[in-house]
Amino acid sequence: MALTKPFESAGQQNRRLTRSHAPLLVRVFFACVLATFTQDLVSAQDPQQSQQTNQPSNPAQLAVVHGLVRNGASGEPLPRALVRINGDASTAVLTDGQGRFEINDVPEGPQEFTVTKPGYVDRAEAGDNTANSHGFGHNIIVVAQMGDVTFSMMPVNSIRGQIQLSTGDLAQGIAVTLLRRIVQDGRAVWQNEANAKTNSEGVYRFGQLADGYYAVYTEPTMDSEAANTLVATGNGTNVARGGYASVFYPDARDLASAARIHVSGGEQAQANFSLTLEPFQPVTATITLPRSSSGAGDNVAIQVTDAQAHPLPYTAQYDAATHTAQAAIPDGTYSFVATQTMSPIHLMMTDNAGPHTGPPLATLSAPQSAIGEASFSVAGHPVSNLRIPLSQQAGNPVQITIEHGAGGSPSSGDPRIFVTVSQAGGGLGDGIVGSYAEGASTGPLRAQHPPPGSYWVHTSISPRGLCEASFTAGGASLTREPLVLSAGGSTAPLVLTLRDDCARLTLSLPDSVGLSAGEELYYLVYAVPDFDSTEDVVPQTLRPSTGGRITLTGLTPGNYHVYSFNHPLALEYRNPAVLAGLRGQPIALAPGVDAELTLEVPQR
Repeated sequence: MALTKPFESAGQQNRRLTRSHAPLLVRVFFACVLATFTQDLVSAQDPQQSQQTNQPSNPAQLAVVHGLVRNGASGEPLPRALVRINGDASTAVLTDGQGRFEINDVPEGPQEFTVTKPGYVDRAEAGDNTANSHGFGHNIIVVAQMGDVTFSMMPVNSIRGQIQLSTGDLAQGIAVTLLRRIVQDGRAVWQNEANAKTNSEGVYRFGQLADGYYAVYTEPTMDSEAANTLVATGNGTNVARGGYASVFYPDARDLASAARIHVSGGEQAQANFSLTLEPFQPVTATITLPRSSSGAGDNVAIQVTDAQAHPLPYTAQYDAATHTAQAAIPDGTYSFVATQTMSPIHLMMTDNAGPHTGPPLATLSAPQSAIGEASFSVAGHPVSNLRIPLSQQAGNPVQITIEHGAGGSPSSGDPRIFVTVSQAGGGLGDGIVGSYAEGASTGPLRAQHPPPGSYWVHTSISPRGLCEASFTAGGASLTREPLVLSAGGSTAPLVLTLRDDCARLTLSLPDSVGLSAGEELYYLVYAVPDFDSTEDVVPQTLRPSTGGRITLTGLTPGNYHVYSFNHPLALEYRNPAVLAGLRGQPIALAPGVDAELTLEVPQR
């Protein structure tokens, strides 16, 4: 799948992205926490120490950490699991035949332990639905004479299958792609998880898979090695050849119709394919470049999509000598989306020493894109009469309005607005994020130009002196309906309304959640608005050792529900059906008011 580069460079954008929920799993060390342990904590582990309640624990004191690692699926002890303090290889030990381990000379205080074993994943993340996995850390409060620490590991899963060809030939070297269903920014999307190729027997395998839902599809394959050259360079023609179309397991041509393969607890799922040789017809389209793009003809990229603008795994090439887009495609309905990126014009300065050799001193024009598309159907014969005129995009700017509330206050600094978009619609490109607009809160925001299609909009404001009141396209909420971009970049009128009377919310753990020897309790918290908002909900992690409190700023006034979890989870908070099955704490935030909420946390 090939998307235009400007759209794929999400990592270069100045936006708080939560593409993966790595803060759930990262290493947590506390420099100033638990410098002194009270004797009450030690006495809880050993009553004989109660006579020394007036003697503080020595922060440099060393302790022994011992415990057990179990197979979370069977409950049996797990031998030869590697237990270590994160960042200190010298502490690594293997569990014995009874799943037991012991690490000596561990400094008292909070220490992060990790447990690894080939073929297993930590139980805390086994059912995690985020993009990040296989790296969970346990924060252990180490004290002298502490009891056993118990860890659980879940066996990983695998999906394997065999591909048979209608010709009876061996299906060797066919590319297979694995997708995993994850939750990203509150919505379920499909992410490319892994790639494989069939062996000499036509067998492929994906291993080390966490629990979850998966989909598998084959990449399109031509019937011979020579057939990989689809374009006859320089003459604008293609060669008709046979091949095997891209197929989703078990026998579907699109993701929407593919089977969802669920695996858990060490399952080994089977997904076999039967591929039929069929004609791949040559498709040729003539590209008409804008007059202003002289000399930029090589910067044209071609994407093959389906009728709903979902990217497809078929390769299309651009031949600069003939200004044609060329591909070999099986029967079906498709579109060519052609994009040309033109470099910006820079203003350079010269002096007596010669030309300025540093970075450009000024930019006269930003990078521009020209785009065009053509829809067509392949039905048993070549397609060669397509025309794709490219025109520069002129998308609608985002208009900014600010509502001044009675409790509002001037925002400190100059808040900037970052608007990004992620593909929507149930295709292979879902969840891929790119920048759409950025600028000062005084607006308007100049829009950039992703390829045509449907996109969910995400808004971020920094610093949080302002909050979102609404974001609409032609009056329709962009929380409920995706933004539809035409080939020219135009949309319905975009209006982002902000307000300056934002609320603050302080979340606190209950007094019953305190420090104790062994694995520290932690809670993952989502404050989800009951109203429309394109601002993403950032999960917060609360621990007793870090104070058990956190203050959320820049919240839009209104009604919220706060959801607490005691395990890693990417919450599908934009799905009402998912929220309906959860118990959340309601809270109303008034304009400009500081509110507090003591969490009702789930029991371990």
